[in-house]
Amino acid sequence: MPARSPLVAAIVMVALACVVTSCAAATGQADPSSAPLSAPTSSSAPSPGPIITVPGLTSPESSTAPAPSSAEPPSSSAQPAEPTPEPTPEPAPDTSPADEPPPASEPEPEPAPAPEPQPNPAPAQGPVRGGTVVVIDPGHNGANGANPGIINALVPAGFGQTKPCNTTGTSTNDGYPEHQFTWNVANDLRPILQARGITVVMTRGSDDGVGPCVDQRAAIGNDNNADVVVSIHGDGDEGSAHGYYVMTAEQDPAGAAMAAESHGLAVNIRDGLTAAGLSPSNHLGSGGLWPRGDLAGLNLSLRPTVMIETGNMRNSGDADLMSSAAGQQQIAQGLANGVLAYLGAG
Repeated sequence: MPARSPLVAAIVMVALACVVTSCAAATGQADPSSAPLSAPTSSSAPSPGPIITVPGLTSPESSTAPAPSSAEPPSSSAQPAEPTPEPTPEPAPDTSPADEPPPASEPEPEPAPAPEPQPNPAPAQGPVRGGTVVVIDPGHNGANGANPGIINALVPAGFGQTKPCNTTGTSTNDGYPEHQFTWNVANDLRPILQARGITVVMTRGSDDGVGPCVDQRAAIGNDNNADVVVSIHGDGDEGSAHGYYVMTAEQDPAGAAMAAESHGLAVNIRDGLTAAGLSPSNHLGSGGLWPRGDLAGLNLSLRPTVMIETGNMRNSGDADLMSSAAGQQQIAQGLANGVLAYLGAG
């Protein structure tokens, strides 16, 4: 073997010294053969202890995963634990007022219904001017037929003419008399006019008297300074004729101005009767109007005056209307329409 250098020899000596020292230190340790030699495995690792929560430092909102409950120990089963379901959030309380639904559920407003058609307003029906007087002249009278000496006496009829005081009037084929018809219509017309503040004067006060004569009837209108005189009659024409006609004086007993007033009254009466459902005569006059020169009640009147044959009592259709209470009321309303229109209060 070749000779070693002093340096190598020194290193060898130091190494031997270290080995002797290590062996001497190990003599105070336990015998390694008495300790278990099994190596620890991952399955035998100790279970972690419960998590300790420090108040004030740990907040549930700061963790993204829920902390395990300390009331239940960890399961020793090999099966993995089922995840705890997330709690279902409760809906937020409705803070809207009790009488208003939430905006999200508020229904769309429905369009307003179209207004129902309303009837045309009735014409103004104000009171007639104070002091207005209407004379109603129901033709004939109930006891005329029993007093021929009185009713056949001649009286002035205007423009140099004379006429009998009065007549008995006509009747329907069934015997319903004209005097009763005119009386009933007059008494239906009177309250309609009085309700409007009009003073009504009747030329007779009952249906069982005699007269008055035709000249006296005209005088009643003149003496009361009547604003309107309406003389009510029923015709006794042939059976095929039907309908009404309104008569005025053919001559001018009180001058042209008053004649024009009477014509205006006649037109309004005609229109009022037509509006009430009656028809102008198909036989006499023209368009429901007829100027006459032989009637004392027209020739002697100095006020706006008309005489109306409201229908033909010998025509079955007109007779049915004129002899019924409803028909008489209908005729009275037509006359009232005309009078009020003429007075400017219709």
